[in-house]
Amino acid sequence: MPPPTMIDWDLAVATASRLAGPGPQISRPDADAVVAELRAGAERSTGLVRDYTGLVATDRTAPVLVVDRSGWVRANADGFADLVGPLVDRLQEHRSVGGLTQAVGSKVTGLEVGGLLGFMSSKVLGQFDPFYEGPGSGTDPGPSAGRLLLVAPNIVHVENELRVDPHDFRLWVCLHEETHRVQFTAVPWMRDHIRGEIGRLVGSVDLDPSRVAALVGEGVRRLGDVVRGNEEVSLIDLFSTPEQRTVMDRLTGVMSLLEGHADVVMDGVGPTVIPSVDRIRRKFDQRRKGAGPVDRVLRRLLGLDAKMAQYRDGAAFVRGVLQRVEMEGFNAVWAGAENLPSKAEIGDPDAWVRRVHG
Repeated sequence: MPPPTMIDWDLAVATASRLAGPGPQISRPDADAVVAELRAGAERSTGLVRDYTGLVATDRTAPVLVVDRSGWVRANADGFADLVGPLVDRLQEHRSVGGLTQAVGSKVTGLEVGGLLGFMSSKVLGQFDPFYEGPGSGTDPGPSAGRLLLVAPNIVHVENELRVDPHDFRLWVCLHEETHRVQFTAVPWMRDHIRGEIGRLVGSVDLDPSRVAALVGEGVRRLGDVVRGNEEVSLIDLFSTPEQRTVMDRLTGVMSLLEGHADVVMDGVGPTVIPSVDRIRRKFDQRRKGAGPVDRVLRRLLGLDAKMAQYRDGAAFVRGVLQRVEMEGFNAVWAGAENLPSKAEIGDPDAWVRRVHG
């Protein structure tokens, strides 16, 4: 029997799936129609994104998976396990506990991770996973360049909640997620760059018990900032070192770019193919602000408020650059990692234009 790991991933998935719930109840024919429409919307979006951005990505290089909440949980548990695997291995090397104690600990950690995934599974509409390694799609037998996940129950739930045209909303979501596929497929170095940054973040974790205790103590003291509404503080901020925050600032810069670019593309392409795009954007942005107090605290703790800031600030950066150097000049951002905006430049498009275009 293999030794117990620090995280019981099967328990995490089971816990998250129970917490997630099935989502809105619709008939089997209606569900099949939603799945078919989302698949078609993702395929249609490829050419639309290419024409708008000038980024050329090969068709069907990543499978499109229309999933339920449990399917999203399983996909993200697999991805998360892969990314944190090196850290888990290091932690296990430093632990001198018995098998029973470690088995109990893995159950507790599995429940905690399951709670996080369960909460997130009802929020996510779609996701491009650039780190997935598996068979390609369509007629391409080679390895895929990631995979595109569309969470059908959540898309249906939000379109009903906002009372928007469901066909327009589904294509709008597909445009955003397909833009991410194009980013990583047309810019092949991006995947390894981000994985390298995550590796540096994981590798910088200090396993010295006194250091860990000091970080936890400081985090607990600052936890009140989160509850009081300090949107700049999340769990990542509370328990990270200055070195790790430097890496996080670089990741924030690139993630703000990717998310903001996708938002600009979905709204830029939208008027040509989505008649109600302005209404969808207005109501969707209102929904982002309308969470209850408990939900707002959880969002701050989990860094989701920071994620919303990435959409907002990244889109402002992209629009600011486009106003100055248009799309051809903006696309210099994809030439290499040295051209990626820093976190500071995300708030100052002029600084990026001066640095990259002189």
